[in-house]
Amino acid sequence: MLKEFRNFAMRGNVVDMAVGIIIGSAFGAIVNSLVRDVLMPPVGFLLGGVDFSNFFLVLDAGQGNPPFPTLEAAREAGAVTLNYGLFINSLITFLIIAFSVFLLIRAINRLQPAEETAAAEPATKECPYCALPIPIQARRCPHCTSRLA
Repeated sequence: MLKEFRNFAMRGNVVDMAVGIIIGSAFGAIVNSLVRDVLMPPVGFLLGGVDFSNFFLVLDAGQGNPPFPTLEAAREAGAVTLNYGLFINSLITFLIIAFSVFLLIRAINRLQPAEETAAAEPATKECPYCALPIPIQARRCPHCTSRLA
């Protein structure tokens, strides 16, 4: 069983997938930083200094006294919150990652040679007498021995 598992784990597809997951998680961290540290501050500034990560609704105040100035203050008070601002940040992050992957796949597809789309010529035809497949160049059916035109 261990040998079979080792063979499975060392197959090219599994190793390639593992490398892709590792690189993908690192890429995700970069995009998260891009959204959180580069894109959202100017967007918040243009909207009057609004920080999307502090957009939340208080569902239960817990031990605190609403309104809470920040999400962190609400968490410290034990309030139950609906954090739609963090969802907006995550949505923007996802869209950037999806668009980046789209551009990457598009570039890779353009670098690969175009596949031939012409259909291959059929190698066999059907005998008109016995309806069995025979070579396309046959003059006599090897099954029913009928002469073919």
